[in-house]
Amino acid sequence: MSRFPQRLKLLREEKQLYQKDLAKALDLSRSTITAYESGKREPDQNTLNRIANLFDVSVDYLMGRTEFRKFPS
Repeated sequence: MSRFPQRLKLLREEKQLYQKDLAKALDLSRSTITAYESGKREPDQNTLNRIANLFDVSVDYLMGRTEFRKFPS
């Protein structure tokens, strides 16, 4: 099971964003963000990359494949 829903919500709340704010930043609907956070839907690769860039984390972190938010430089 993907850790994406929990990670997305955690990152959103850390930035003190509402779902509607995140949706606007990503040019998505609030219902899409709700579906992502509830695990009913997963983003396509392009959207996943945009989310990772917005929160300055790796896609691997978003998907729960690592506990490191970013890979060491």
